[in-house]
Amino acid sequence: MSLGDEHEASGGYGGTGQTRTRLPDGGGDVYGGARRGGRSSSRSLITVVGVVVLLIAAIAFANRGGGDSSSDSASGSKPDAASTAASGTKPVRTTAAGIPTGFAHDQQGAQSAAANYAVALGSADMFNKTRRDAILQTIITPSRVAGFESKLDQAYTPQFNKNVGLNEDGSTPAGYTFVSRTSPIGTKVTASSENDATVEVWCSGLLGLAGENSTNPVTNSWFTITIKLEWTGGDWKIVTHSQKEGPAPVPGDDRASSADDMAKAVEEYGGFTYAR
Repeated sequence: MSLGDEHEASGGYGGTGQTRTRLPDGGGDVYGGARRGGRSSSRSLITVVGVVVLLIAAIAFANRGGGDSSSDSASGSKPDAASTAASGTKPVRTTAAGIPTGFAHDQQGAQSAAANYAVALGSADMFNKTRRDAILQTIITPSRVAGFESKLDQAYTPQFNKNVGLNEDGSTPAGYTFVSRTSPIGTKVTASSENDATVEVWCSGLLGLAGENSTNPVTNSWFTITIKLEWTGGDWKIVTHSQKEGPAPVPGDDRASSADDMAKAVEEYGGFTYAR
């Protein structure tokens, strides 16, 4: 589900370039002197080819991965390789209301918590009052639970349920499969202290009703959730969260699946526990 604000995205693909070296015309050399003999011309050609080869090698070396992380970070041309590397930290082993709990008391734990909480907030269970309250009791800091419940009760109205294809009470119409899933693509800590952290979670989401003659087919969206966490009761809990659209990639040329294929995929493929 998306309750987002605004979006600004950009995308593109890198290309390759060629270096063209123009050799002197037959009438004389580039410095205006007399025409050089055959051996001199051969040496000039060898020199030019050698320079081009060295240039290509230098470009390839500069662009390959795993270089000096400090110089990469200083130039701002690409992220540090460590930002996408697996940490090696084991995933959590406990759950509450089907949601992973017991995250590490560090930045990696905060990122893992934010990613898993984003999944919970974007799940189909949020459309059921009883299950939604159980989710909020698990992931929201105790002092904010009542406020979140009140705010979301006002958001998940009978009219809103109808808008996404559900019955007014949030149940799924007979013969259809309701899809609401959030998949984190990456996380980023934007602020942190010993007991507080702000984490951005870039996500892809699915929302809609799979089934014959559905007027709300399953569609894909991209959004970023900003989650402020605090360490309380031995775990990370949400204090506030907000959402904005994007960054979104250029759509591909994939053929949309049939309603039956989509419903089958949702029923057969489970989700993940996200650990940084």
